[in-house]
Amino acid sequence: MVSHGFVGVEEFVPARGLRVDVMALGPKGEVWIVECKSSRADFMSDSKWQSYLEWCDRFFWAVDSDFPTDLLPDTSGLILADAYGGEILRMPENRKLASPRRRVITQKIAQTAARRLQALRDPAMHPASD
Repeated sequence: MVSHGFVGVEEFVPARGLRVDVMALGPKGEVWIVECKSSRADFMSDSKWQSYLEWCDRFFWAVDSDFPTDLLPDTSGLILADAYGGEILRMPENRKLASPRRRVITQKIAQTAARRLQALRDPAMHPASD
């Protein structure tokens, strides 16, 4: 993500009942979601991923080279990743979030990141949950 100018927040909750693996904010305010899948079973057991689409401009799957990529929808992005980084193999369509939702989610990303950073600086602090 960094090589594309994005910063990410892991285990991010865009709305009650949803938790994405990575919510990333781009240099022009773009919002991407990346879901990491380790196996066929991991993908098949994920029943919430379509609910994530309304919270991002682009949605990606990140998988390793052994993952059966034919399982993944063609309309989503594809990142081939390993312990050293990742490469975007397929760029998904840009869905363009509505401005009010973009403002809400951008603020929530910033607050979550700041809260987590503050908790690292002051471990005795107990921040409100993300």
